[in-house]
Amino acid sequence: MERRIEARVLRAINEKVFPGCVVGFLSGGTQHAVLAFGRHTFDAVSKAMDKDSIFDVASITKAIPTSSLALQLIDTGRLRLDDKVKRFIPEFSSSRSERVLVRHLLTQTVNYNFRLSSLKDSGPQAILNAICTSELSDEPGSTFFYSNATSILLGMVVEKVFGECLAVSAQREFFDPLGMARTSFFTDGFSRDDIVPTEIDPWRRRTIQGEVHDESAWALRQVMVAGSAGLFSTVPDILRFLRMLLNDGFHEGRRYFSASCLEQMVTNQTPSLGLQAGLGWELNQERYMGSVCSRSTIGKTGFTGCVCMADMAAKSAMVMLSNWTYPSRKADTAAIDCVRRDIADIVFSSVNK
Repeated sequence: MERRIEARVLRAINEKVFPGCVVGFLSGGTQHAVLAFGRHTFDAVSKAMDKDSIFDVASITKAIPTSSLALQLIDTGRLRLDDKVKRFIPEFSSSRSERVLVRHLLTQTVNYNFRLSSLKDSGPQAILNAICTSELSDEPGSTFFYSNATSILLGMVVEKVFGECLAVSAQREFFDPLGMARTSFFTDGFSRDDIVPTEIDPWRRRTIQGEVHDESAWALRQVMVAGSAGLFSTVPDILRFLRMLLNDGFHEGRRYFSASCLEQMVTNQTPSLGLQAGLGWELNQERYMGSVCSRSTIGKTGFTGCVCMADMAAKSAMVMLSNWTYPSRKADTAAIDCVRRDIADIVFSSVNK
């Protein structure tokens, strides 16, 4: 299997899909391997990828830790799926805001009908104002609309319940106890050389390395840590989180999620929309999960070229982190999705036997 993974990744590097990546997988709760390929950039003298290379994991942040913190609060009764978002964020005041529930944030069924990146030059207060006051295009729950704004709102709810910054809660509830020592919203504690660059950004006019790649999350850093993007992590660290999920929500005697909560992660929450979405996670997405894993596979991608997924039925998982956006972002995700699902098929066809 490892030779097949190597061959597929090296082909992707030769095709300039990305300069390098790190792939890891586990089965039965046991880590099998973490494999590093290529370099930080296409420059032959740039640093080689290693198993502990730190990546901006982009929208994986939405699941780890933002949705996971919300699910933990629901599990412990401090938050409910049918709580109104406006209860926690009074400034959330569009005409349909009274009907937006926490469950809608966890299933991305709030239709903003615009992208926050269009406001990247407007400043953090304008971005927050747009999130809180823009009119929604449909009734909450009636349309799937993948949006950074939705996860930023969820992060704000989590902060209100915990009474602290999202990054503080994530560190205490997940990163520290799970031993995710190279995972953080902040990179000042890590060597810059260990952090993989994400893009030569024409907007910021510099190479983005060790700062948030997503424009709206970067702009919001002036006032808050956004729940949509901006986490930095490694393959071994994300595997630690997934191992806890596969171990029925337990790690070293501590329960992080109940059986009923784990069941909701792998239960389709949007059948009436003809879509597959678990609670807080994407579910059964063949576009990047491939065709070999079971229908109880949850996962999340990151725009920078990352993916993590866990086959909850087979007790196996896979993580691939890359800098697909380097040196510049591509017009579509076809090439990186092809690599993601090919690697997933190689891994799950082997470990799920």
